[in-house]
Amino acid sequence: MTIREELEKREHRILSPYATFSDETRGRDREEEPCDMRTAFARDRDRILHSKAFRRLKHKTQVFLAPEGDHYRTRLTHTLEVSQIARSISRALDLNEDLTEAIALGHDLGHTPFGHAGARSLNAICPLGFAHYEQSVRIVEVIEKGGKGLNLTWEVRDGMRNHRTSGNPSTPEGKVVRITDKIAYINHDTDDAIRAGILKESDIPPRLTKILGHSVQERLDVMIHALIAGSIGKREIGMEEEIRVAMHEMRQFMFDHVYKNPLAKKEEEKVGPMLTALYEYYMKNPGQMPEEYQRIMAEGLGSRERVVCDYVSGMSDLYAISTFENLFVPKAWKY
Repeated sequence: MTIREELEKREHRILSPYATFSDETRGRDREEEPCDMRTAFARDRDRILHSKAFRRLKHKTQVFLAPEGDHYRTRLTHTLEVSQIARSISRALDLNEDLTEAIALGHDLGHTPFGHAGARSLNAICPLGFAHYEQSVRIVEVIEKGGKGLNLTWEVRDGMRNHRTSGNPSTPEGKVVRITDKIAYINHDTDDAIRAGILKESDIPPRLTKILGHSVQERLDVMIHALIAGSIGKREIGMEEEIRVAMHEMRQFMFDHVYKNPLAKKEEEKVGPMLTALYEYYMKNPGQMPEEYQRIMAEGLGSRERVVCDYVSGMSDLYAISTFENLFVPKAWKY
């Protein structure tokens, strides 16, 4: 018996009857020989972790565009925080931690440079539209490995696609990640906003601090415990009602005071023209894209509009700025 088979048997012994078992996966788009050491979901986690798209997250905006300071979150640190919290919750609920971690690590792979401002810009300019959760799945199905994709299991892709607020993941692990994503960004974005001087702890309405706590650490702890308490021993994943309502109000507070704050977002007005210029340039000059994207287009894995959107959305903040400068900003003449 292989190590993988032993691990699969262990899952059936120790996990909740509501958990998703690795040996019961709905499978991959392309059949392949199972790993002798890792379960299917552990293998998916590793593939995401080693992907190029995952590495690019370190230079993609979370909330604050190009902040001056080493301690503000990026899209990568957000992803790692979601993964850590989601694994802790899944462990408490006896769910499949490997599946949870794979979904968490992959959920934001499709984010554009410059955060949601970049996504709004590409959605406006690309006639096919743009949604980061769909792009995350397209990355692992098509774009990685030069058009071959990562060939992940159905459950991981389902969780990635449905992590958005209006999504409905098919597995309890996916549902944990969906809620954990909100828990993570509400709290770490509050922390960053306080660090940036955009918020003070005293700005948070007393009715929310009374229920959720008087610090980022307290609120994070309360939300995590409420999700565990509302889900333990149950088929469905949900949060205790009082905390769920307060968390929703805290999220709206963050939209009103941080996510739409003109001080925090003053540089975002430059994002649209920059990404529009890049998109239009590569639409006219697709041969200037890297060979792997040209191959994806040539093999019929996406129209020109979609593949150009693939390329521009995959850029890091720094690479998008550098490419824009090289293409459109005159350089000093020297002999």
